[in-house]
Amino acid sequence: MTQTRATADRTPRTARGARTRARLLEAAEDVFATVGYHDASIVKITERAGVALGTFYVHFPGKKEIFDEVVHDLSQRVRQAMSEGARRGRDRIEAEREGFREFFRFTAAHPALYRIIRQAEFVSPEAMRAHYEAICSGYAAGLESARAAGEIRDVDPTVTAWALMGAGELIGMRWVLWDGAGRIDPGVFEGLMNLIQGALEPPAAPTDHDREDSTT
Repeated sequence: MTQTRATADRTPRTARGARTRARLLEAAEDVFATVGYHDASIVKITERAGVALGTFYVHFPGKKEIFDEVVHDLSQRVRQAMSEGARRGRDRIEAEREGFREFFRFTAAHPALYRIIRQAEFVSPEAMRAHYEAICSGYAAGLESARAAGEIRDVDPTVTAWALMGAGELIGMRWVLWDGAGRIDPGVFEGLMNLIQGALEPPAAPTDHDREDSTT
C-alpha cells in the first residue's frame, strides 16, 4: 500500500474537516521532528493540534499512517517550491540556480524535512523511497528536456538527477540544518552553483583560432 492510499477513504468532506486534518499534520510534523517517531504518540499529536483524541481517528488509522502522510506532505511541498523556483530560470542553468535556492529556503523554514526523512529510512522505507523517486522523476525529466534542447551537455539525466540531489541534500544538511543560520551561506551556494554549471554547461563551440591550432 502506498503512503497516500491508507487514508484515501478518510478524505475530509468539509472545509472544517480539511482544516482539522491540516492541523493534525502540522502538529504531527512538529512532534515527529522534535521527539522522534518512537517517542511520539497520538496523544501528543492531538494535544499539539488542540483536538480531541477521537478526532484523530476520523482522519488517520494510526501513528504510522499519519507519519506516512507527513512524509508525503513535506515531499509535495518541497517539490512545489523547487519547481516554482526552476520555472523562473530562462535556461536550465538558471533553473538549477533558482530551484536550489528555493530548496535551501524551504529546508531553512522547515528543518523537519531532514529529521523526518531520516527517520523514514527505518520507520517507513517505502515512504522515504517514494519521496526521493518523486523528486528524481521530475528532475530527470527537466534535465532530459534541457539535453534535447542543447542547453546542457550530453549527460544521463537520471544519474545526474540523483547525483545533484545528493549534493544539494548534504550541502543543505551541513550549511543550513547544522549551522541553524536560517539561510545558506552565499559563498557556499555559489560554490555549489559553480560545480553544477561546470557539470552541465555544454562545451563551448570551437573558435576560428581553435580550428587553426588543430590544423597545425
